Amino acid sequence: MRQLIPEPYRPRPEPDLTTVYAYPAKARRWLRANLVASVDGLAQADGASRGLSGPADLRVLRTLRGLADVVLVGGATVRTEGYRRPVVAREEYAEARAAAGQPPAAAIAVVSASLDLDFDSPLYTAAVTPTITVTVAEAPPDRMEQARAAGEVLIAGERGRVDLAEAVDKLVDSGRGRLLCEGGPKLLAAVAAAGRLDELCLSISPQLRAGDGLRLLDGPEFAEPIRLNLYTLLTEDGFLFARYLAT
Repeated sequence: MRQLIPEPYRPRPEPDLTTVYAYPAKARRWLRANLVASVDGLAQADGASRGLSGPADLRVLRTLRGLADVVLVGGATVRTEGYRRPVVAREEYAEARAAAGQPPAAAIAVVSASLDLDFDSPLYTAAVTPTITVTVAEAPPDRMEQARAAGEVLIAGERGRVDLAEAVDKLVDSGRGRLLCEGGPKLLAAVAAAGRLDELCLSISPQLRAGDGLRLLDGPEFAEPIRLNLYTLLTEDGFLFARYLAT
């Protein structure tokens, strides 16, 4: 992998991803999103993002998870992307996580108002750090009971859609301020609309897809565009890995 922006002072064989993607040291809350898209802007290939990914993209994903407190995913993404397993504790991040007061692995937080989730899956039963369910107060009572039996439940909003601003703020108030949103596009659009997006980590896959499909964000048009500043840019195997900061 090579770093293109900022250009290194001298040639380096491989950038340190934990340094490139380090969270700001003094930020109480920092929410970054990580998604992959084709060059023409599609966020899925054949109904999922796996067809757009590659080995280098997965290395970036592992790094981002290795640095985070909590990984936010939508219930639909859990179903379509096959989120059957929790985040794995990796030895290469153990020392840094311990020094930062973090548990061995990030917790996954599943956002779902309907609670149409499999609470018997390894995502819940085999998590090193217990999986969190983020839902609304008036979620179906029988499903709410199952969610509470499976682990931590965070209530954000009364009915209908989860209040993402409230959910993020509650996670931050609990001391979990290093947040990673893995989508999908509906969740990312809601997080951005709620004013909680600090950074976008975008993997651009060297593919053209055309056709109909989800874009990176799937939601109502913003009243004002969110301006982004390109902070770092890496490349490998034709992929571009851009880190944008919201301004």
